[in-house]
Amino acid sequence: MRAKFFLSTIFSLIVFASYSQDAAVSEEELTKYATVMDSISEMTINFQSSISTMVKESEAITGTRYNELSKIISDEAKLTEAKATPEEIAFIKDVAEKKKTETSKINQAFQALVKENLGGATYNKVKKALAADTELKQKYDVLIEELAKDNKTEEGATDRH
Repeated sequence: MRAKFFLSTIFSLIVFASYSQDAAVSEEELTKYATVMDSISEMTINFQSSISTMVKESEAITGTRYNELSKIISDEAKLTEAKATPEEIAFIKDVAEKKKTETSKINQAFQALVKENLGGATYNKVKKALAADTELKQKYDVLIEELAKDNKTEEGATDRH
């Protein structure tokens, strides 16, 4: 009886130890995860910058007017009340379509980068570990900060997280 208990305890400890080792995130996994996230962040920053430039350079609408009308674009009555011109409406719809297209491209790139560089299991493991382990999160933040140094927009260096 004692032997069975002893063996089951040993087995449980071995399983737990192997699980703990599997759950640990290696430096390589963390670096790959950070690199993927930085790449997606850079794509997002570039996309946001292009939308901002598109609005700033528009002859059809000002930035303030864009912000006002984009909130009510799907409400004809409010657009009429705001005296939105056909050019303004067309521009806002063009921007919305560009946002939709670019967001889809970023999502596809994200999925491809995760698949090629990490794999879904490693991605999930690192993501969960970052949420649970503050020391790992600090390491990740340092990595992201280092990787972000080369991410530039027209306005200069970016600030993320």
